[in-house]
Amino acid sequence: MTDFIIHFLICNLFIGAVIILLFTLKRIFRNTLTGRTQYNIWFLLLALLAVPFLPISPQQVTAFFSWLPFGDSGSLPGAASSGNAADGVHAVTGAAGWMNDFTISVRSRTPSIAGLLLSGIWAAGILIIILLVIRSTQRLRRIKKSALPLQNREIQALYADCLRDMKLTKTIPIYSTAFLESPVITGCFRPCIYLPIHLISDCKSPELRYILLHELQHYRHKDNFVNYLMILAGILYWFNPLVWTAFTAMRSDREIACDSSVLRMLDKDAYQDYGFALINFAEKLSHTAFPFSAGLGGSIKQIKRRILNIAVYRKPSALKMAKNTAVYCLTAALLAGLVPALLSRAAEDNHYEWNGTGRNISSIDVSEYFNGYEGSFVLYDLTSDQWSIYNEDLASVRVSPDSTYKIYDALFALEEGIITPDASLLAWDETVYPFKAWNQDQTLSSALSASVNWYFQELDRQMGTEAIRSHIREIGYGNEDISGGPDSYWLESSLKISPVEQVELLTDTYRNTFDFAPKNIQAVKDSLRLDASPSGTLYGKTGTGQVDGENVNGWFVGFTETADNTYFFAVNIHAESNASGSKAAEIALDVLDEMNIREQNTGED
Repeated sequence: MTDFIIHFLICNLFIGAVIILLFTLKRIFRNTLTGRTQYNIWFLLLALLAVPFLPISPQQVTAFFSWLPFGDSGSLPGAASSGNAADGVHAVTGAAGWMNDFTISVRSRTPSIAGLLLSGIWAAGILIIILLVIRSTQRLRRIKKSALPLQNREIQALYADCLRDMKLTKTIPIYSTAFLESPVITGCFRPCIYLPIHLISDCKSPELRYILLHELQHYRHKDNFVNYLMILAGILYWFNPLVWTAFTAMRSDREIACDSSVLRMLDKDAYQDYGFALINFAEKLSHTAFPFSAGLGGSIKQIKRRILNIAVYRKPSALKMAKNTAVYCLTAALLAGLVPALLSRAAEDNHYEWNGTGRNISSIDVSEYFNGYEGSFVLYDLTSDQWSIYNEDLASVRVSPDSTYKIYDALFALEEGIITPDASLLAWDETVYPFKAWNQDQTLSSALSASVNWYFQELDRQMGTEAIRSHIREIGYGNEDISGGPDSYWLESSLKISPVEQVELLTDTYRNTFDFAPKNIQAVKDSLRLDASPSGTLYGKTGTGQVDGENVNGWFVGFTETADNTYFFAVNIHAESNASGSKAAEIALDVLDEMNIREQNTGED
């Protein structure tokens, strides 16, 4: 929640700029845009105001448009998770008898005090605005109860003519009341029109006809439904004065749009009469104070603007309508470009912008093996240069690598000379750890096999932060963020990587495109060897992210060598519990079996 509120406040800076832009565009094109188009432009803002609350990621938006000619078929959208500080322990027995997936739990990230304070202020403001809306709604309800069905037969006949002129078949009841200054129409599903008694007694038939046509135009264009959307947005954005300013302009533009719709129904000679009708009742009309209604009234300034619009009104030509459509579409396209930045799940850089252009990528369906888990499977065939991906929505999502990072931590230490392939032993400092396999001296091979945290933490301490950061940047490891602390940046903390990146890094390491010492590459490869079958040799590393005692993030990455090919793979799974590295390994082996890449072998070599 606190992360959201910070991102939401940042979004309001973008939204404020958008509102200023819309006012500017409306001013520039004021002689081109019709009243209806100027009103409709505000719907783009309403849509944009909803974006920060949508439970989708920027990449899902990109994927939605990927069918377009300019779409990037290689862009893979998704979401992510995070954690912090170490505490607790957990062990998982391996999927094939050769795997001990030891992991240490971390605590959920503690919300910041500033975030909590801002969240509280925002929630309190929402509550106050809701109470004000309820109060206004109750007042309108009391007026409705006191209203009487319209009895004037002359006006009833006039109203029936208006319904016919507008070709409306729905029965819309009309009432008279002494407690309103301006006529209003309320209700989305059961609309009703309420006329002030003083208008009924003072109005001449032509003038009252214009008023009725105006209210029916509100019904035709579903303006009461738009009122609900504006109220909801006003509640959520109560603190943003530019949003309130925009809504004031939107209500004013709505009345002009309705005026224009009425004028389009009238002969040119009647435009002046419609304007005089508005002038005659300008002092008697007032802006409605009710949030769920639309009416004829407004401030004197707004009515003056409407009268000026009526004075210069001309029915739009086909060319002018084409220009309106072009301006509207261009404005919509411009604002659509802001959508990814406003999405709540865009607050963190959790997505790998993978360029799939020119790659041989195919989607596969292995969902049966992911029963109960969100996750993805990525496979790269080295010989045919073929990618096979399950769940493209998650394949480029960056999440904590957990113990899979130890593959590269080991390489960094070897390159720095902290250890060597022939001398990788580190002495146990007698600290008692929760796993027996950790409570002894360790070599690189044993430390990778038992996923011994203290071994790699010691390597990091000897390397130093700058050396680690330099190596991570050199190979482009995920988001390259090691700010989460020297002992846990890879453990549900700041460092994140996607399944696609895991496979790319494994492939580049196998090919040694980073120009590491070949003996160091071979030392890590030997330590990752898990087992062999008649169809090939399996190398891999698990990783489990445990937060508050629950396994929420499971990894298995590696490669399998056959007689004539090498296949690189990564499996990542998420769940509220039981999402472990060993479970990810089971899924990987099952998928590799199905694809006839290897035969699972749980016996000794």
